[in-house]
Amino acid sequence: MEESLNYNNLSDREASQYSPLTLAYLGDSVLDLMVKNRFVISSNKQTYKYHKDVTAIVKAVNQAKFVDEIMSELSEEEIDIYKRGRNATTHSKAKNATMGEYRKATGLEALFGYLYLKGDNTRINFLVDKMIESYTS
Repeated sequence: MEESLNYNNLSDREASQYSPLTLAYLGDSVLDLMVKNRFVISSNKQTYKYHKDVTAIVKAVNQAKFVDEIMSELSEEEIDIYKRGRNATTHSKAKNATMGEYRKATGLEALFGYLYLKGDNTRINFLVDKMIESYTS
């Protein structure tokens, strides 16, 4: 079953017009929500256990590792969005990640924001499932 969390259906061009940090801001929430959703649907446990599992997956260090794993599977368009997010000038850094890892994570979050604005739930679901599988295997 395809989950629908999307109220947008922008064209590729419209979605790509947003700044990379805006896409990352949105994508951070999309990724977090989708991973939380997967854990809640697949098990019933205490919320602190959900939090521990989810934060382990969505932290910047693991997002950066995941990007390295999937880079060859991304389309040119997706790579372009990822690179825009990765190369955007940020004034912050994750607590437990290097600047390089943080930038990669920002790029991945920009990709999730872009896919969300396009309404590409199929691709979001594929990437989230792959990310969870990659981390839990």
